[in-house]
Amino acid sequence: GFLPLQGHVVRNWKVRWFVLLQDKLLYYKIEGGKKEPSPKGRILLDGCTITCPCLEYENRPLLIKLKTKTNTDYFLECCSREERDSWALDITGAIHAGHPVQVQELHRMKNSFKLLENISLHNIVERMYDSSTGIKLTRNLDQGNRYKETFTGSALVDWLISNSFAVSRFEAVTLASMLMDENFLRPVGVRSTEATRSSDPSEKFLDDSTALYMFAESSKKSTSSKEEVPFNISELSGTIVKQGFLVKQGHKRKNWKVRKFVLRADPAFLHYYDPTKEDNKPVGGFSLRGCLVSALEDNGVPAGVKGNVQGNLFKIITKNDIHYYIQASSKAERVQWIEAIKPLT
Repeated sequence: GFLPLQGHVVRNWKVRWFVLLQDKLLYYKIEGGKKEPSPKGRILLDGCTITCPCLEYENRPLLIKLKTKTNTDYFLECCSREERDSWALDITGAIHAGHPVQVQELHRMKNSFKLLENISLHNIVERMYDSSTGIKLTRNLDQGNRYKETFTGSALVDWLISNSFAVSRFEAVTLASMLMDENFLRPVGVRSTEATRSSDPSEKFLDDSTALYMFAESSKKSTSSKEEVPFNISELSGTIVKQGFLVKQGHKRKNWKVRKFVLRADPAFLHYYDPTKEDNKPVGGFSLRGCLVSALEDNGVPAGVKGNVQGNLFKIITKNDIHYYIQASSKAERVQWIEAIKPLT
């Protein structure tokens, strides 16, 4: 699948097509909408160590770090927590493929539940406040309100694991729930607040990138919905239905670029982002109301499509008759995107 990778010489980010084999991770360059036949590079997995979650980059919270036995660092970025954890598990399995005992121990640790003995919630909160290693506080949007100095549920779970306060995500959620029960944290916004009403203690804190929390002593601050928002605020406030990397043909130059697509409902919008950029702002997007979406045949190049593309194409026509040509990584992925988009049109 597609993953942004940081370069070694020039520390910029490029999207590459990754293929995981038993002993190595290959990555390919995409040119003209098609994968090049020879790999651009390879990461030998023998002796590798993996860090996930990796929180070394504040603006890129979904990183996997691979350190080879020659001490070369590779940073790979995923588009969702689920995708990151899936890649990390598969890569870890490949690293330890020749050591079945280590694989069994890894699964035992991930499936076990045992909080640290004599754990101090005050100590965790103090570490969370640390300006250099603590939880990163950001502005977040929820139902038209903009909140300052907040963090998401999934960001806190990542932070607790990366700082060795918890081994598994279930364990970290339990810790976060304890912090809420002791009034160190409080929910803000609709999703996290509604979850606190659940009768099940394990569901009161959400390991979710749309659930917002803040330190209890911080005051809720919301600002005008018109403040510094490049897109209409309602466009970006919908529930995320699906997200992932797809290849899109440009409108003017007709070249193909990998973009991170985010599909939202209520209101129904499809936005796309440049995954090589540091900011998390859409470079384009459109309303899905009145749109038509359909798969394109893989035999031959359809009219309107430029370049020798890989296949698995689909087309979205907006109600303003703007045509978007998009390429999925597989037929199955194309079907998934079309089925997710159709009900929102």
